[in-house]
Amino acid sequence: MSEPFRLPDGGRIDRSRRLAFTFDGRGYSGFAGDTLASALLANGVRLVARSMKYHRPRGIMTAGVEEPNALLTIGDGELATPNMKATEVALYDGLAARSQNVWPTLAYDAGAVNQWLAPLLPAGFYYKTFMASQGFWQHLAEPFIRRAAGFGQAPGRADADSYDHRHVHADVAIVGGGPAGLAAALVAARAGLRVVLADMGSGLGGSLLYRDGEIDGRPARQWLEAACQELEASPAVRLLRRTVVTGHYDQGYLVAVERRREPGLRASGRGGPAERVWHVRASRVVLATGAHERPLVFPDNDRPGVMLAGAALSYLRQHAVAVGRAPLVFTQNDTAYETAFALARSGWSRVAAIVDTRTEPTPHLLAEAEGLGIRVERAAVVVGVKGRAGVQSAEIMTLAPDGGAVRGEARAVDCDSILVSGGWSPAAHLFAHVGGKLVWDEAAHCFRPERPVTGVALAGAVNATFALADVLAEGRAAGAGTNAPAGAPGGAQGGASGPSAAPLWQVPLPRSRTKKARKAFVDLQNDTTAGDIQLAAREGYAAVEHMKRYTLTGFGTDQGKLGNVNGLAILAAATGRSIGATGHTTFRPPYVPVSFGALAGVERGDLLDPVRRTPLHAWHRAHGAVFEDVGQWKRPWYYPKSGEDMHAAVARECAAVRTAVGLLDASTLGKIDVRGPDAGRFLDMIYTGRMSNLGVGRVRYGVMCKEDGMVFDDGTVTRLAEDRFLVTTTTGGAARVLDWLEEYLQTEWPSLRVYANSLTEQLATIAVAGPKSRELLARVSRGVDLAAETFGFMTCREGEVAGVGARLMRISFSGELGFEIVLPAGSAMAVWEALMTAGKDLGITPYGTEAMHLLRAEKGYIIVGQETDGTQTPFDLGLGWLVAMAKPDFIGKRSYARDDTRREDRKQLVGLLPDDATLVLPEGAQLVETPVKLADVPRFRPPDTGGPIYVDGEPVPVPMLGHVTSSYASAALGRSFALALVKGGRQRHGQTLYAPLETRTVACRIVDPVLYDPEGKRRDG
Repeated sequence: MSEPFRLPDGGRIDRSRRLAFTFDGRGYSGFAGDTLASALLANGVRLVARSMKYHRPRGIMTAGVEEPNALLTIGDGELATPNMKATEVALYDGLAARSQNVWPTLAYDAGAVNQWLAPLLPAGFYYKTFMASQGFWQHLAEPFIRRAAGFGQAPGRADADSYDHRHVHADVAIVGGGPAGLAAALVAARAGLRVVLADMGSGLGGSLLYRDGEIDGRPARQWLEAACQELEASPAVRLLRRTVVTGHYDQGYLVAVERRREPGLRASGRGGPAERVWHVRASRVVLATGAHERPLVFPDNDRPGVMLAGAALSYLRQHAVAVGRAPLVFTQNDTAYETAFALARSGWSRVAAIVDTRTEPTPHLLAEAEGLGIRVERAAVVVGVKGRAGVQSAEIMTLAPDGGAVRGEARAVDCDSILVSGGWSPAAHLFAHVGGKLVWDEAAHCFRPERPVTGVALAGAVNATFALADVLAEGRAAGAGTNAPAGAPGGAQGGASGPSAAPLWQVPLPRSRTKKARKAFVDLQNDTTAGDIQLAAREGYAAVEHMKRYTLTGFGTDQGKLGNVNGLAILAAATGRSIGATGHTTFRPPYVPVSFGALAGVERGDLLDPVRRTPLHAWHRAHGAVFEDVGQWKRPWYYPKSGEDMHAAVARECAAVRTAVGLLDASTLGKIDVRGPDAGRFLDMIYTGRMSNLGVGRVRYGVMCKEDGMVFDDGTVTRLAEDRFLVTTTTGGAARVLDWLEEYLQTEWPSLRVYANSLTEQLATIAVAGPKSRELLARVSRGVDLAAETFGFMTCREGEVAGVGARLMRISFSGELGFEIVLPAGSAMAVWEALMTAGKDLGITPYGTEAMHLLRAEKGYIIVGQETDGTQTPFDLGLGWLVAMAKPDFIGKRSYARDDTRREDRKQLVGLLPDDATLVLPEGAQLVETPVKLADVPRFRPPDTGGPIYVDGEPVPVPMLGHVTSSYASAALGRSFALALVKGGRQRHGQTLYAPLETRTVACRIVDPVLYDPEGKRRDG
């Protein structure tokens, strides 16, 4: 297992643990401590991917999260994870990686034809070429583009990994474990503060892991080792390694994703989550996120073998991998020299040359280069690259003093890699997430934070501070909660010093090559070239956000980490503005891609939404109930007996309620205890009706409306005492109603002395309905006079049912004599079984939600969410009697003064009787005023038709007057019926409307929605 680019010693790898892996089916090996990227480079694998748009050969460009090229699929089957950056995947034994967006193979990709079609595929080509014909775009162009361009495919199988979320609080949260972050953590921990430090690397240290320097008179690595030991031993410090903070929000809230197991690796034993999302809340946040090295923009700068100089240094010192035998270093600042010197000293690489754009590089660096035998080409640039699947040589030319042109003859330099450094961009994304402003720094040639944000401190390179002494000083000040200016005394020497750079945003081309210039890439991930940005400027997309969307610069996983500043500088030059005046794009979370699994955590499958069961669930299941999901609740839908389908079971259950007695488990209704001296006043404002004058022991039905006057929820209010009410809500509305009450108590009327608490889980409700319900309750209750004269409709009494203390309420949702028993949830099973036993000879029957819906529809009772869709007022539903307009105010009252809420053609609740009494109209069926011959109605409007289409003198589409909300076959009525919302419905009673169905048009007569016992005689038994 040869690794031709692995040094014989050095690095932070464990050479005693050799690991086998495959890439595109071919076997390789590496060591524990490698990343997939370092292992591929050690094995001499340069070509790892094809670009998104042009399918150009691409290699590894970076060593971190900013990697634009090496996006691979890791694992197979249900463990396959696409779009993983090879630079972030830790190598493990058996790892299987494969390339993406290629066919049939990576080396021979048919999509490479796009390179020849490049003149037809400029920035914005899809806008210009395909949008003229909608059909062509939808059916041919868009599907082709989606197949030809893009990245990996999501696996078709369910994700086999697990994920979870954790919450943690801290006095100080530090993002970044480099020298600034470590210095801040040490100061904060020594002060006794709770510290959370998150770093994306497997080892803390940041640039100290591969750059030279001294701290406190000793090598920086010794200081690093001591700092890590101290922090690990501190009980007040939580270290989150391999954790990327993806979002920074107000009031010290951070969201971070920790990778705990590599993608594609099957969990062993009990396993554990593959990823964990940390929700961190901190009093103070320290951002020590460092900076991203920028590439340089020159022709063919995307060839495999072109890499950031800092990345090459990291691979050399952390993984003992030389990225080339004869590398060429191309830079405009000092930091790349350390890479050249380290490669030369390794004895493995012969540095071909250092090409520096500056006329006078830093003198001591020139002297060191001379001592190592490295030629430095001053005032020079790379103008071309030879080699398609990898760098074979570079062409260099002399740069004119003004940087705007090249001169002289091109000179070829043999090399197998080009290590570039175009300066450094502070990783200020998290600072911008909380509204932090960035300003262009002419001295540092980067956007840096302009002014502080409350509760957020910045330290190190994120502040455009690069000298190690200054970085440490800023870190210590941030950890102590003070602000220290850059350059404060820090006790450190050397390190990654300031760039001392001469900015060069795009290498100029010789005049002889401008017409046939090869592509110079700004955003490698999205195949955006310098020419694309210049084209966008010429076509009027001069604003940075417009340019971004037109050219895709900064889209994808890059989010401006590599190409942003170069792109902005090229746009600025094309528009004649300064970079500062041009501005920058908006940084938004997430900082790096986050898997859907991590976002979901444990909330998937059966845990996607909590499953709630009533205290009687076991009885329902044992007696054959078929359940339906209502909100989060499992509710009995119907109880089929042997040989019954749903319709037969529902008909039997309804007949029992209409002729004998039925039991319904209504425990899922929301139950909210509202109490306090001002509870009555508060409920007057919440409900459209008046509740403050409700007597103790009385029940009142009411509706709640939003501010726009539309119905929000409905239910009953029972006054239990002068200062206490029991509010019921719909099953699905319990949580949102409680939120609604709390919102108004906390934000609008905080002076009211009112407390609202949910009792939905603590109380069970059993509805007893039917003409024999009073007789049934008389057999099992004590202490309650059930006579109609003393226990009237909409009243509440307390007593015992089957020996259990309970409240009995005279409420009916079926139109029959009815009671609701409200009792402690733990006693519900005993009471239910006692009722079923006592009612055997009365024909007692449990009934489910389907029968309940049919019974209430026969009486014209609404269900919020079925007869409403957020656009109905109480008046539309025939509930105007519930609106107390004489009240000084209530939520929604002002909306009823709007002309729109008083229109005569608003949709109103009506009943429908189809002419075909056996036909149950489909719910949602549209209603029209004139019959429609379906055979004559075109399926779509021809694209060349300008005006309306008429069929038999009627316009098509036919104007819709309303729709069916509920529809049933009723044994009590001896026919089918429906409820509907119809424009001006109450004025249309007796009229006929039509429902166009798939194969026929059905005539329906509009009637009053109360179809069963309209006088209400059965309600009292």
